[in-house]
Amino acid sequence: MPLAAELSGVAFGYRPGQPVLENVDLGLGEGEFVAVAGPNGGGKTTLVRVLLGLERPSSGKALLFGEPAHRFSGRRTLGYLAQRSQLGADAPATVREVVSAGRLASGGLIGPLRRRDRELVAEAIERVGLQAVADAPLRTLSGGMQQRAFIAKALAGEPSLLVLDEPTTGVDAESQESLAGLLDRLHRELGVTVVYVSHEFGAVERFVQRLVLVRRTIVFDGSPRELPGVWHDPSHVHARD
Repeated sequence: MPLAAELSGVAFGYRPGQPVLENVDLGLGEGEFVAVAGPNGGGKTTLVRVLLGLERPSSGKALLFGEPAHRFSGRRTLGYLAQRSQLGADAPATVREVVSAGRLASGGLIGPLRRRDRELVAEAIERVGLQAVADAPLRTLSGGMQQRAFIAKALAGEPSLLVLDEPTTGVDAESQESLAGLLDRLHRELGVTVVYVSHEFGAVERFVQRLVLVRRTIVFDGSPRELPGVWHDPSHVHARD
């Protein structure tokens, strides 16, 4: 299987002598649906930032579709949903305007969207089930619906890799289940590689093909069904980075 992303012998630290990641080896196949979890300070968000080329490893290599991640030529094909606190959900913009920004980021457009861009925006909104509120201000929607809007924004850019960092923070249990089902459907229909990063992976556990647990290095990589019992203890997994 061709690899969408690869980390080989990766180490990283924000301060000298204080490693956040050590000896990380990870390959994500194109079209996989993978969950990344781990304890507080375990490095899961840092791992994703290195994987996306947002941070450069102090040693080892990080590749995206075979290219060095920090200078990946297809960056416009990456869909990255940062943690909710960074998403600007209170911005005075409608759902359609937020999703349209995904086309601007993808094509570097200036001025009105072209017909094909508008079609892709409408298609993305439909895929996440927000047609009825497409022209409503984003800030008037529930947390779960806001997350759907940001997923639609990423989809409008026709991503080859979709990374979601803590997408269910502040979202109720019912919305978490709904979001997980949406991601499963998008993964099956579009074949996009999905990386789901969270301190809670229960909502997606039955959908993901692999679960990667990070505690400075990779301590587990396999089917959620094979997960050692100790990691089902909330004190080990359900803690934020």
